[in-house]
Amino acid sequence: MEKKSMFIEQSFTDHKSGDMNKNFDDDGRQKRTGTWMTGSAHIITAVIGSGVLSLAWAIAQLGWVAGPAVLMAFSFITYFTSTMLADCYRSPDPVTGKRNYTYMEVVRSYLGGRKVMLCGLAQYGNLIGITIGYTITASISMVAVKRSNCFHKNGHNVKCSTSNTPFMIIFACIQIVLSQIPNFHNLSWLSILAAVMSFSYASIGIGLSIAKVAGGGVHARTALTGVTVGVDVTGSEKVWRTFQAVGDIAFAYAYSTVLIEIQDTLKASPPSENKAMKRASLVGVSTTTFFYMLCGCVGYAAFGNNAPGNFLTGFGFYEPFWLIDFANVCIAVHLVGAYQVFCQPIFQFVESQSAKRWPDNKFITGEYKMNVPCGGDFGISLFRLVWRTSYVVVTAVVAMIFPFFNDFLGLIGAASFWPLTVYFPIEMHIAQKNMKKFSFTWTWLKILSWACFLVSLVAAAGSVQGLIQSLKDFKPFQAPE
Repeated sequence: MEKKSMFIEQSFTDHKSGDMNKNFDDDGRQKRTGTWMTGSAHIITAVIGSGVLSLAWAIAQLGWVAGPAVLMAFSFITYFTSTMLADCYRSPDPVTGKRNYTYMEVVRSYLGGRKVMLCGLAQYGNLIGITIGYTITASISMVAVKRSNCFHKNGHNVKCSTSNTPFMIIFACIQIVLSQIPNFHNLSWLSILAAVMSFSYASIGIGLSIAKVAGGGVHARTALTGVTVGVDVTGSEKVWRTFQAVGDIAFAYAYSTVLIEIQDTLKASPPSENKAMKRASLVGVSTTTFFYMLCGCVGYAAFGNNAPGNFLTGFGFYEPFWLIDFANVCIAVHLVGAYQVFCQPIFQFVESQSAKRWPDNKFITGEYKMNVPCGGDFGISLFRLVWRTSYVVVTAVVAMIFPFFNDFLGLIGAASFWPLTVYFPIEMHIAQKNMKKFSFTWTWLKILSWACFLVSLVAAAGSVQGLIQSLKDFKPFQAPE
């Protein structure tokens, strides 16, 4: 049975050299066709989420000086560590070495031991949390469309409450269908569509903010140091919000959980996969930083210290209502693609491990061809159908029961940011280069790692405080006001 998965970890039988040269790569898998452009589209889809619209709130907590500085600092850190991780896709040589198909395989090749298990817990725990969080966020955007029309029809002071649950069910049904497609390499078109959607709603948010600033009237109050103690917040609130804002910005750039899997879609030459991935990372992170700066700074200028958590779903704007509706639809469509980016590694990990353990089980390994109109032959696996459908259903149910899960997601992000984005890339780079202890480069890499560890700690503290507050304010099955 021919396998085409971008993430699958199982081994493949060798093919005849002639066929391999023509249709297969050096590892016996079907020839990869991805380029730095498709890689950057995957990165943008994974990185630019609807959280870009909450950056105005983060800048408001930090102010005009620290806010942009923190944004730039973490964009550099993310790009820097992603280049080190890209060089570890093959081992021991970054160009001619053996391929590693997942983050866990990379860690196993360079570090081994218990660190492999730590990597798996951090990566897959974070991926599961993200898919649950995206279900919630997508439903909030769909609810916002209905509420926007309600406000337009009945006035801005009307309480337009709508349940998130039906929209979570709609989102889950869409994901059940998309999840049956064997691998994300076949869904490159979805990443490109999602990237276009992210540009669209981010641009709408920026445009509305500029219009608000240029429209005159009462100017929003801003400050070099952000929200003012004694006026906007208490002293303790200032501290907690600062922690949360730093954490939100740090996690907003993280895509290391899927970097290796994205790199595994890129063709070998020319240029080599690591060079193509570095270029894709540069384009992805630069594009992301540009939009983050615009959304954060222009949004703060528009709303000042009272910036909402999300100025599209949180109704920083009410008119023009049709444009708000379109932006929220773009958010929902983008999250449809982003959900697939983050759930595919989970799907393929479980499926590959199951195939290794029960190689003769036809339910797990069997695949049946089905002709799809306008789509050609499509492989259907009963195990894939049952397992992936069950996963989507469970994540949707968890999202319905715990609609404040996004606060918990901040805690998951804090726990996974340091090991996945900073610690493992740096440690593997040190191992790959056989770097001497206490050399200049070794020392400053360790300092960077420990500094990011402290960021994770303070962000985790801020997330715990936010989670406690959300639990106190929790109202079951009610859409956010």
